[in-house]
Amino acid sequence: MEFGVLGPLRVRDADRDHTPTAPKQRQLLSLLLLDAGNVVPASRCVAELWGGAPPSSAAATLQSYVLSLRRMLAAMPSVGSAAAARRLLETRENGYSLVVPVDALDLGRFRALARRGSALMHRDDRGASRLLGMALELWQGPALAGVPAGPVLEQQLAVLHEELLSVRTQRIDADLSLGRHRELLAELAGLAANEPSEEYVQAQYMLALHRSGRRAQALETMERLRRVLRDELGLEPSPWVENLHRAMLDDADGAADGALPRQPGPGWVTPPVP
Repeated sequence: MEFGVLGPLRVRDADRDHTPTAPKQRQLLSLLLLDAGNVVPASRCVAELWGGAPPSSAAATLQSYVLSLRRMLAAMPSVGSAAAARRLLETRENGYSLVVPVDALDLGRFRALARRGSALMHRDDRGASRLLGMALELWQGPALAGVPAGPVLEQQLAVLHEELLSVRTQRIDADLSLGRHRELLAELAGLAANEPSEEYVQAQYMLALHRSGRRAQALETMERLRRVLRDELGLEPSPWVENLHRAMLDDADGAADGALPRQPGPGWVTPPVP
């Protein structure tokens, strides 16, 4: 049994695909998988499926979607019966709970690897980079690609994007600590282009550029960040970013590792993980 949300929605069992094709059932299954093991209130399911204008038959229609999902589960060889499907997709007071083993859901495996990798940060950078890299390899594209997202899923996907970004920046931090500045330039260039107002991403890019001997480009990145923050958000760069900028200015010959703040240390403060 395998469920996937880190990319297109996937349900596989015994090398066969069991992913529902009906849009509403895909929405509902996605909602339950993102909160696997917890009770998702029926009211939240209704809000996701119909927004602020549910039909009068919403409660009955929701129950029919749940029954369809149970039939899908019962058809999977590793489940095998309607009774077992009801144990997987439980009706609880005021809601539903999809009980999925952690290793059967790619999101569960991603979070488990991310926790293990994060725990090694600053103690074993090589191990942290390896585990966080393994977590990131589980992503097969944008989360729930192809699933129509209502207001609840949209909010959850935004949080999941921040979670992905946090794990990716942690892995990059570990690689920077290992001296892999040049190897990171292409990845950071793409990430910085996609996240123009994310100070931490821009700071990582500046640091990698500077330590690779590309001081002028690093300083240009800082000026671009300053413009984006001012023009789009009406903000100034955070003090720790300004400290990094000053350290680059003081390091006139460029790429001198010891001259720039390294994490952890003054002027290089990790933002809180979302």
